[in-house]
Amino acid sequence: QVQVVESGGGLVQAGGSLRLSCAASGSIVSINDMDWYRQAPGKQRELVASISSLGSANYADSVKGRVTISRDNAKNTVYLQINSLKPEDTAVYYCKTTAVVHGTMGLVATAYWGQGTQVTVSS
Repeated sequence: QVQVVESGGGLVQAGGSLRLSCAASGSIVSINDMDWYRQAPGKQRELVASISSLGSANYADSVKGRVTISRDNAKNTVYLQINSLKPEDTAVYYCKTTAVVHGTMGLVATAYWGQGTQVTVSS
């Protein structure tokens, strides 16, 4: 069993910054990609940023230049630094961790989601 827990959300004024954290724990052999998604009210969940196990990062066009994703492999933790926050960044931010675990037929890579952390940006 793998648990994924996000933290760091909150209410911030436009122009401010936040650092989100996501920690994975449990029966993990290794972790592949770690991703941050967000879902605003009435909108579909969208990928914000992803980072591979080797540290290669990708960003959505809407956040490039304002967001930095990083990870600490020793802690099975991924971070999302968001700067110059805008009201349109308001959303629930979710972490998705693709972890390699022991399955019934051997090792298997499975995606696990956290419960989300609310980010609200006031204008």
